Amino acid sequence: MSVMSYRGEGMRNAREIGKSLGVATLLEGSVRRVGNRVRVNVQLIDANNDEHIWAEDYDRDLTDVFAIQTDLAQKIASALQAKLSPNEKARLDQRPTQNPDAYLLFVQAHDFANRMDMFHDTSLKAEPLLEQAIKLDPNFAAAFAALSMVESWAYHSFDPAPSRREKARLNAEEALRLQPDLPEGHLALGFSYYYGDRDYERALSEFETARSGLPNESQTYLAIGSIQRRQGKWAESTANLEKAAELDPKNINFLVNLCFSYVAERKFETADNLLDRSIAASPQAFQLRALKGFMAVLWKGDLGAAEKVFSSAPPESDPDGLITWSRAWVLTLQRKFPEALQVLERFRGETMFTTTTAPAPKGLLQGLIHLLQGDKARAQPELEHARLVSEKLIREAPEDSARHAQHGLILAALGQKEEAIAEGKRAVELLPESRDALDGPQATANLAQIYAWTGEFDEAFRLLDHLFAVPSNLTIPMLKLDPAWDPLRQDPRYQALIDKYSPKS
Repeated sequence: MSVMSYRGEGMRNAREIGKSLGVATLLEGSVRRVGNRVRVNVQLIDANNDEHIWAEDYDRDLTDVFAIQTDLAQKIASALQAKLSPNEKARLDQRPTQNPDAYLLFVQAHDFANRMDMFHDTSLKAEPLLEQAIKLDPNFAAAFAALSMVESWAYHSFDPAPSRREKARLNAEEALRLQPDLPEGHLALGFSYYYGDRDYERALSEFETARSGLPNESQTYLAIGSIQRRQGKWAESTANLEKAAELDPKNINFLVNLCFSYVAERKFETADNLLDRSIAASPQAFQLRALKGFMAVLWKGDLGAAEKVFSSAPPESDPDGLITWSRAWVLTLQRKFPEALQVLERFRGETMFTTTTAPAPKGLLQGLIHLLQGDKARAQPELEHARLVSEKLIREAPEDSARHAQHGLILAALGQKEEAIAEGKRAVELLPESRDALDGPQATANLAQIYAWTGEFDEAFRLLDHLFAVPSNLTIPMLKLDPAWDPLRQDPRYQALIDKYSPKS
């Protein structure tokens, strides 16, 4: 993954690329398919002096692609004077499939699945490709494992439908039935336990099995570190996430995950330095610039950077509405309510992706903004429609905490106090902090917001005080900026909270 951003740059920057990746040797090459022939040229380059160490050209029948891979790996290891373990040699001799067309689909799917981006997720494009590959070769264990990973990611990130969870589990189990020692199969089964069931111990067991088979696979360190973070083991988690980033230093998904940890622990300067280095190396990566904008708001209350990033994104780059949601959020924090409504009006969808698994009904944001403007008459129909959309979202995923929390906020805005609080509490029950130290605090924060909106100030302040004492995304600048906390501002406990948790200069 790390080298993909250097495609087309040529080796004139070998020293810079080697330094950026922290490696002494670079592998450059190209693969071309012409009919049923495959042409491969590859060379090893010393990143310290730009000199060629070894080179090879292949022109073979497409059915020989696996023989080429084996020969390449062995010759590269020899050129680097590296000794392959028996396990590594066995993996080289093992063909994942006898069908070259199935393998081509698998490779194409792998590219889509590994371009995970919260603003433009391409992972679901991998799903039909992997299904076609499996149809061509029903014994293609690695394709079953990859399909399981796609289903788990979709369930975790934006589509928590029970059918996704079931498909993830079944495909992982089939991969291991076909090939019990497949490390990728254990990785996939681990993610189905992790994302599907939040069964952290069984997931960790599978991840450790995968790591023993693939000791230098960065994703196993990401997986283990991600679970440790949810267990509240922040130091252990950060060490594993940093190891993943070290093994694959330009993988944006790894960098974003590491930043999420730093931000939750309020280590903003560390996160900012990491983002600056990452943006310098990958200046076209919108997700990194967006994250830096988000962080500037949380850290310093600086809305200018975030507004600049999101306003520069072209409309066609926002099919799911996350950029629209982000722009409306920033404008609302600036109390530019008419501008926020204009941004929302231009989005044609009924719901927008957010940073949670709960798509936001457009009417929710429009209704809240009308309330902030003091226009209850215009807010009411928008919020009523949002309630209907929200009820449908809950029916689709009744165990999703974020959807219940969002429904509670809608009910609170409609003045349905008891029902709103019940939904907020249900969200916390589904995702308590004891079960998830990363996302659990967000459920707590939503309940605090519901309490604030329904006049239960004692409970709101109790939860806010707790949230500032644990890793979470709640910061003093956000407490000051967010109109959601307007009902609390005249209470002396509001300023006391700011005084208590403001960074000491």
